[in-house]
Amino acid sequence: MSTGDAPGGREDLVTEAFVDLANSLVGRFDEVELLNGLATDYTRLLDVTVAGLLLADRNGVLHVVAASSERTRSLELFQLQRDGGPCLDCFRSGRPTSVGDLRLEVDRWPEFVPAAIEAGFASVHAIPLRLLDDVLGSVGLFGTGTASLDGEDLDLAQALAHMAAVAIGVGAGERRSSVADQLHAVLRNRVVVEQAKGIIAQQGGLEMDEAFTKLRRYAQAQGQRLTEVARALVSRQLSPAALTSPE
Repeated sequence: MSTGDAPGGREDLVTEAFVDLANSLVGRFDEVELLNGLATDYTRLLDVTVAGLLLADRNGVLHVVAASSERTRSLELFQLQRDGGPCLDCFRSGRPTSVGDLRLEVDRWPEFVPAAIEAGFASVHAIPLRLLDDVLGSVGLFGTGTASLDGEDLDLAQALAHMAAVAIGVGAGERRSSVADQLHAVLRNRVVVEQAKGIIAQQGGLEMDEAFTKLRRYAQAQGQRLTEVARALVSRQLSPAALTSPE
């Protein structure tokens, strides 16, 4: 179930991912950008098709904060709206939930399973986002084939989740705020990014995935945080044309 086209290929990707994450944590980083990059790392390093990260607000309600694709975001939102699914079970129990064949779990999640299968997924794995004794959220990993996630793959998935939780803790330390306040700030920034994506998509006639790519590339090219650019777009200090013009 490991990825990599040649011996050492996956190990190199794993090293690269952790080095990038570690470097981000000692610099001026944007949590929303980091978490979206982490969602993509999951799809590169594990035998999963898409990934989504969910964080809990002060009331313990989960929200989608990052996703490797809009298809993932839609499915994560579906299980939150229906109050049933692997990511919710994982968050509430604080333990990983791994289902190699969704067809066997219809009784467990009668609404989520048919929706996931209709979306093209056959397996799902959920990993807790934990900081010390606190469960901050969960990570949903979806595959188009039937496959379990165990052994070193499960360890790697959990290690990446730990890095996400550490990033939130580091952000709280930098701002001298509580972890709860930091989660609130990340979720608030996520809303701004979603608004900016919508503006770009409408202006450029783009799909939401394409709009997000435009937003990330512009922020990187300008040396700005993702949420800074998003906020400038939403407040009309930055024209959408700056991002949607032909490259």
